[in-house]
This record gives sequence, structure tokens and C-alpha cells, in this order.
Amino acid sequence: MLMKVSEEVLINKILSGDESAMRGLYDRYCGVLSTTCRRYITDEDDTKDVLQDAFIKIFNKLNTFEYRGEGSLLAWMTRVVVNEALKYLRDVSRRNIVSTTWELPDVSDQDDEPDDISSIPPETLLKLIQELPDGYRAVFNLYVFEQKSHKEIAQLLGINEASSASQYHRAKKTLKKRINELIKKHHNE
Repeated sequence: MLMKVSEEVLINKILSGDESAMRGLYDRYCGVLSTTCRRYITDEDDTKDVLQDAFIKIFNKLNTFEYRGEGSLLAWMTRVVVNEALKYLRDVSRRNIVSTTWELPDVSDQDDEPDDISSIPPETLLKLIQELPDGYRAVFNLYVFEQKSHKEIAQLLGINEASSASQYHRAKKTLKKRINELIKKHHNE
């Protein structure tokens, strides 16, 4: 029943103390927010912990949320989850972000896109992203999925802009190589 009500109605029910509405919100968005969290954190138990912390923050801060139309709640909750995931990466010192400045290699003669990504299932792509080193993965996710600039990423992660750009490039290069290996393997079978 609560799965079909609008975000605005769901928010109002939660703010009025309706515990079933809280469960409804969790049920409605847990899957998509879990996927968002897994883009940053590979360990399943850590993902669950971070997601739990994010939902606690969501419920505690929902009264500060400004509803701006259908979809705005999910966008806000996604930001909370991403921020909690980044906080986790910083707090537990699990990131592998190098804070030196690197020269970006000249990529003008390289293809940026893998041969045929359409043949790879989304679950496989997510797994490949999860296999990136922590720093590469964090920068890649923030740049691609959260559409942050390298300046914003640098501020969020406490690194410099050149490191963000370099790590993004290296993440893309690593993903491209792994995707092309999968495509080649698939064509040879």
C-alpha cells in the first residue's frame, strides 16, 4: 500500500510518526541505495553498515529535507548514502588515494571506449567497478555517477585536482582493459 503513495505523502506520514511509513520508505528505496553504496564499498558487511548509518541519518534529518517534486527524495537520499560511503572510506582509512600530482599521459591516440560494452551485463560492470582500487573507485563513481568535477572530488576526498583527474583516467583505463578482455573472451567462446 505504501509503495504506491507519493514521496510527499510518505514523507508527511514519517514526519507524523507513522512507523509503517518508515518501513515503506526503506522497502521502496533500499535496493537502489544499496547498489549506490556498493559502487563505493566492496565488502558486503561494510556496505550494510554504511547503508544502515545512512538510513539512520535520513530518518533523523528528514525534517530538514525540502521536497521539490517527485524524485527529489531519492536524489537527496542518494547524496546521503554517497556521503556516508565517502565518510566510511576516510574514517576507516581504507582508501588507496595517492595524493601526489601526476602528469596525465597523452591519450589522444587511444580509444576511450571499449569495443562493445552492450554485451556485458550491468551486474558484471558493477563487479568490475567494485574491483577497482578504493581510490580509483571513489573518484570514478563521483565523476561518472555523481557528476562531480575534479575540483569537487578533490575537496570531498582531501586530494588535489590533478590526483583526481589522474585517478579517474587510470580507473577508466583499467576498466576499458578489463571490459575488452571480457568481450574478447566472450567472442572466443
